[in-house]
Amino acid sequence: MASQLRVYVPPHPIIRHWITIAREKHTPVPLFRTAMSELGKWLTYEAMREFVPVQEVNIETPLGSTSGHLIDASIPLALVPILRAGLAMLEGSQTLLPTASVYHLGLVRNEETLEANCYLNRLPERFEPQTRIFIVEPMMATGGSIMTTLKLLMERGADPAFIRIINALCAPPALQLINQQFPSVQIYSACIDEVVNEKGWIVPGLGDAGDRSFGT
Repeated sequence: MASQLRVYVPPHPIIRHWITIAREKHTPVPLFRTAMSELGKWLTYEAMREFVPVQEVNIETPLGSTSGHLIDASIPLALVPILRAGLAMLEGSQTLLPTASVYHLGLVRNEETLEANCYLNRLPERFEPQTRIFIVEPMMATGGSIMTTLKLLMERGADPAFIRIINALCAPPALQLINQQFPSVQIYSACIDEVVNEKGWIVPGLGDAGDRSFGT
């Protein structure tokens, strides 16, 4: 039986709070940027669960000996923010993954064809085996940018089973494309809207995450 894409929309009150702040059109730029950073942090927290390996260690407390668990430093961790908007969520993700390598990927969408073009690629020549990869992509509407990203990662040896997408808002067209070609990838999103209009915008959505993050 073919595997099926798994999309998680955590019912956490903090995630619900910050996605609502981000969607409100009157939210000022500094608060919008805070909302995106917070969503990056809490969605990354959810995505790390049973994904980032830990190792058992023996430690000494002030009163005795016990065992505990630490994140396994032998397993590489990678954050791949999609510019520009991904930078707004990256700070939150990095607070939970401070040792992760960051590989920036710059994509711009052609507003006529809705296709994504890559203008910056800082991916490694080859990902090490078992690398856990977190793609930071705030908006997934038509799926052009995320599909380009996933294909570039595959070309560099990434394993789809070890990829998690950190996403503020997505829509069915993008999810369907991912499911067709990369069903083992898992997505952690704050919200799913059902409509993408003829211009490729999610409705009701939250507007342009990059413009709203940087006041442009």
